[in-house]
Amino acid sequence: MFPTVEQCISCVQVCLDLTGFYIPVYLVRLDERDHRLVILAGEELEITIDPDGNWRFLT
Repeated sequence: MFPTVEQCISCVQVCLDLTGFYIPVYLVRLDERDHRLVILAGEELEITIDPDGNWRFLT
């Protein structure tokens, strides 16, 4: 299973924004249960990216 093109583009944009603020990105993982990308960053940031490319914080 692979992420969608929209997820890939959003993932790169989010990771660039995070690292631009010197926030480390620790993990990028595709959750196969609900087909969302999960990004763990910083001390307590969790960001999910839906298959349509929309993302949100889950702190």
